Amino acid sequence: MTLLKDTSRHEIDTPSLSDSGLSYELVPSRYALKIGEIDVLIISDGVLLLPGPMLGHNADPTVRTHWFTDKFLPSDALEWALNTVIVYSEDKTILIDAGMGSAFPELPKAGKTVKRLEAAGVTRGSITDVILTHLHMDHIGGLLIDGVKAALRPDIRIHVAAAEVDFWESPDFSQVSMPDGFPEALRETASLFLETYRDKLVTFENEAHVAPGVRVVQTGGHTPGHSIVRLKSGDERLTFAGDAIFQVGFEHPEWFNGFDHYPQEASDVRVRLLKELTTSKELLIATHLSFPSLCHVAVEGDAFRCVPGAWEY
Repeated sequence: MTLLKDTSRHEIDTPSLSDSGLSYELVPSRYALKIGEIDVLIISDGVLLLPGPMLGHNADPTVRTHWFTDKFLPSDALEWALNTVIVYSEDKTILIDAGMGSAFPELPKAGKTVKRLEAAGVTRGSITDVILTHLHMDHIGGLLIDGVKAALRPDIRIHVAAAEVDFWESPDFSQVSMPDGFPEALRETASLFLETYRDKLVTFENEAHVAPGVRVVQTGGHTPGHSIVRLKSGDERLTFAGDAIFQVGFEHPEWFNGFDHYPQEASDVRVRLLKELTTSKELLIATHLSFPSLCHVAVEGDAFRCVPGAWEY
């Protein structure tokens, strides 16, 4: 492990941007914490500008607009956060999801993971494992940037649910509510990823242990093989929920997200997971919650609420 200088919480050994040749960014892009003996680094891949109604395309438009207004957010188009994670467990350096990559210039505020890993001193060759929550382009695109595969370890293991690989051989878009062009882009990106990395895939049924205290669990719903990552060390726990939970999902878990391939199942998964997190009191991170997205889940009447974690520095 080379990222942390010592065992102090949140101490990051970061090279200067001038030394790395990277341009200076006046934005938060990484946040470190410890879960017991496991070190975690949350990386912002940037944001995606998407239509606001996609957060709840089955909701009453008036109710949905009121939710946006109540949150001081525009209701027509919204910048969705996009987060990835690095986990250090014993001798394993694990990347959870890889961000958007560089193939979509029409989404210029995303695709920052590779650059920001470099700025944090995380070399591609140090990554032993990748866990992919699913194969949507904003989770795999970073692995398709020119030169990335060549810089990865020859023995890298990419963990993904077998059901997810099977799904993208002939994906079903019949229940989604996406802008024009997205189904084709998602299909093409997943196909290219499988062609490029098939020999690196380590597939699993239901769940797999990737490293001490690091477990990936298939949930389905968002996609058939969508998975979450559970961290546990000592008495501390954290869940990376991928796309199981979006910003609106706490108050309205019954609202369907436009990217859910099986929206009712995704809603059921969301409710089960939120109920579990209110009981376990563990920390939550999710792909599309505002960076660094760290929070607890509490009950709020008939729904839930996100209680942001205190920023520690």
